[in-house]
Amino acid sequence: MNIKKISLVAGILTTVVGSYYMYSCQNLNAGTGDTEKLDYNYHIRPILSDRCFACHGPDANKREANLRLDIEEEAFKALKENPGKHALVKFKPESSELIKRIFSDDPDLKMPPPNSNLTLTEDEKKTLEKWVKQGAVYKKHWSFLPPVKSKLPAADEDWVKNPIDYFTYAKMKQNGLNPSDEANKESLLKRVSLDLTGLIPAVEAQDQFINDESENAYEKQVAKLLNSKQYGEKMAQNWLDVARYADSHGYQDDGIRTMWPWRDWVIHAFNNNYSYKKFVTWQLAGDIIAKRMPKYAKNKEMLLATGFNRNHKITQEGGVIDEEYRVEYVSDRTNTFGKAFMALTFECAKCHDHKYDPISQKDYYGTFAFFNKVPEKGYFGTIDASFADPPNLKIENKDIKNIFNFINKKDTLDLYTMVMKDSVNLRPTFILQRGVYDAHGDTVDYGLPKSIKSFTGYEKNRYGLSQWMFAGDNPLTARVFVNRVWEQFFGRGIVKTLGDFGMQGELPSNPELLDWLAKDFQDNGWNIKRLVAQIVTSATYRQSSSISKKQLEKDPENIYLSRMSRLRLPAENVRDLILESSGLLVKEIGGPSVKPYQPKGLWEVATSGRGSLASYVQDRGNSLYRRGMYVFIKRTVPPASMLIFDSSNRDQCEVSRGKTNTPLQALAMLNDPHALESASFLAYKGLKNKKNSEEYLKYCFKKIICRTPKSEELKIINKNFSEKLIYFKQNPKNAKALFKQGEYPREELKSYEEFGALMESILLIYNMEEAIIRI
Repeated sequence: MNIKKISLVAGILTTVVGSYYMYSCQNLNAGTGDTEKLDYNYHIRPILSDRCFACHGPDANKREANLRLDIEEEAFKALKENPGKHALVKFKPESSELIKRIFSDDPDLKMPPPNSNLTLTEDEKKTLEKWVKQGAVYKKHWSFLPPVKSKLPAADEDWVKNPIDYFTYAKMKQNGLNPSDEANKESLLKRVSLDLTGLIPAVEAQDQFINDESENAYEKQVAKLLNSKQYGEKMAQNWLDVARYADSHGYQDDGIRTMWPWRDWVIHAFNNNYSYKKFVTWQLAGDIIAKRMPKYAKNKEMLLATGFNRNHKITQEGGVIDEEYRVEYVSDRTNTFGKAFMALTFECAKCHDHKYDPISQKDYYGTFAFFNKVPEKGYFGTIDASFADPPNLKIENKDIKNIFNFINKKDTLDLYTMVMKDSVNLRPTFILQRGVYDAHGDTVDYGLPKSIKSFTGYEKNRYGLSQWMFAGDNPLTARVFVNRVWEQFFGRGIVKTLGDFGMQGELPSNPELLDWLAKDFQDNGWNIKRLVAQIVTSATYRQSSSISKKQLEKDPENIYLSRMSRLRLPAENVRDLILESSGLLVKEIGGPSVKPYQPKGLWEVATSGRGSLASYVQDRGNSLYRRGMYVFIKRTVPPASMLIFDSSNRDQCEVSRGKTNTPLQALAMLNDPHALESASFLAYKGLKNKKNSEEYLKYCFKKIICRTPKSEELKIINKNFSEKLIYFKQNPKNAKALFKQGEYPREELKSYEEFGALMESILLIYNMEEAIIRI
């Protein structure tokens, strides 16, 4: 497809309006000058949400003076305590009690009241006054309006490569910025390889790409990476955080569970490019669909997919109240649904109406009802009685051969993994007063917040829920997913708050682009690989990450994308890079999780002392060199080296990881057994193959950093090698001690001095910032 031709569509906009929102406010400009038409979503709602909704918002239990400011018709009603007055009067700030009170100095009248610890700045007060003067126009929250695919704005035709670039170019220009030059081929190959597979390109692949002078060399590389098995692993890595996948049940005993077959399915689904609609529908309602299609070849695969909603924590401790914990499990599934698919803080409405978003407590328990029919107990068996609490799916050897050929089963024993299944008996769902498991209030039926979309006409089960999600007019499903995928490649979502598209969330930095991507994603069959390909083949993605003084001053967070962001690798991929560059990585797909090197005693100091996970038993052989996503996750004691690099402990649904920069990360790169073993193994291979030390270090640099080193860099590395060689000639025992790092089998060397110097110099390369930073 010649994507540039899209820009020639008749009626292309010649400018982009200078605001976050274009939904119905075409004349909104930056700033708040006297002539500017204020926009409710952009200028007003953030103020009201932060300062007013706590007392005059959705939560009926906390509402003061019976005044509700989040709904237009309520805000303009006469005040109950003083029927002759109104909080808001269109075009008349002098008659609006809200305006009078925010400017009042009387502590008995002033709003927000002094004891609330909330204040309005003078600019905010004037903005509210001006809004009322302009007619106090309300709008539905931006994320509850269905996305609209606007026309492409004008852009530099020589720069753009696909529709994404029209929107980013216009936003750059609007903010006084210009696009950066395209990254050099070495940087671009490393970037796209890491982003699509989590692995760096081999030296041979680097040379091949550099020497490929065809116009579509980059596009060919993207296609190759998208078709690799490692693509599914990289995409699954993020989904495991969303799904709160782990290898243990959690809580105090934290016994082992077998959910890795579901993880293997996720990798399989991404590699086979299941549409997002199919991918999610099977996870939410695969058991319901399978029951209706008993002879369908993928019947059991649908069941396996529903493990998504059994990934939550489960207690195996005696003495618990079954119903209390069962309610906790259903709450977890409800909260995960809200955050993962709707990007709304549903959990805030568990105990009371949401204070900021139009989600009532009744809405919460209406959603709760979809997940409330699973025949499960709060407590099941003893800590090692069942690695897959019922309801579960039995996976036999014949299933592996005929259905689950993507499951990497290691032995002949049958597998059991947890799945969803609704009880034949109808379990009533109650509003739980204050969220307490046995404080039953009114009975509620299946339902969802009407503010998003009416649930009328859909089946009252999880399949109906998925149909509601993927209806063409659902405003959130597509937006939420494309925003999360965008964040994977740029380090920041178009909506920064990936898990909150509600009133307290950030506004989109480029709403037209977000809506265009969402509609395009819907219109093209929810095709995930197509979406990813669009992003990584855009000129926006291909820009250099070098930053100018102007860019730093005008846009330090790179919100407007006039350059590529520099991102540290996710924790799992830090491990992958070390092992891959050394040649130690075992690229086996799927299978049971592995237990590599770990500091002694971690599990033992945080255990109940019961069950097979009371003590850490390290694996041996190839299991030590598997990818980071396969490292065993015990919820109460997650892998220490990965936590240092901000991995998730998988206690709950997480759509975006924190980003920290601490000395512990540098210490891990210097001392982690895998880093030491990888440097040791690389040095060993150089000596065994009788390589010239200077040339071999140059080769190692290219293997790890994925570019040819500069002469200044080589001087530093070679100087380090020479100094270390002198040291180890004086201390040969220390060099031999380094040789013993790790368990990978190697032949003894005749001397170890050069080995020690090589290893220390390779470790120096591993500790360059650029080693674990995607530029």
